[in-house]
Amino acid sequence: MRAANRVASLLLAVVLLAGGVLLAAQALLTTLDRPLLDHDAWYATLSGTRWRDPSVRAVAGAALLLGLFILVAQVRRWTPVRLSADEPDGWHLHRRCLERRLADAAAAVAGVHRARVRIRRHGGQWRPRVRASGDPAARGEVEYAVRQELRRLAAPRTGRIQVRLLQRGRPA
Repeated sequence: MRAANRVASLLLAVVLLAGGVLLAAQALLTTLDRPLLDHDAWYATLSGTRWRDPSVRAVAGAALLLGLFILVAQVRRWTPVRLSADEPDGWHLHRRCLERRLADAAAAVAGVHRARVRIRRHGGQWRPRVRASGDPAARGEVEYAVRQELRRLAAPRTGRIQVRLLQRGRPA
């Protein structure tokens, strides 16, 4: 969502800058008695426009849909980029980096290959989900390796760790 906010902010800044430049040019040219925009034509166009016109309804509908989209995008809960560590001094860990490190820890267990980890947050707890191919009997070892890596990284309380090991040859 940060990228969408930055793009929207940039677009708003460009529109405001262009409007400010246009206003300054109009003010300068009006003092020279050579206006850039014809006020009478603008007034006639705007006063003659009615709600029944299809172009007015199309623009109003597009503005309404854009506003609803922005509202929904702002209200939706997005996956966090950073996860706060258990330290009281405000340290954070990048979620994707943490997922890679936990996947490496899970793949280091003998008989486990192609490990993938996704982290979800539930309240103050992290809930890692490990998916890998390998021997299902190694589930306890994978969970132990992931817990050790989380402990080493000073992660906050960890809820249950969901480990899904599929036989080699089946898609993970």
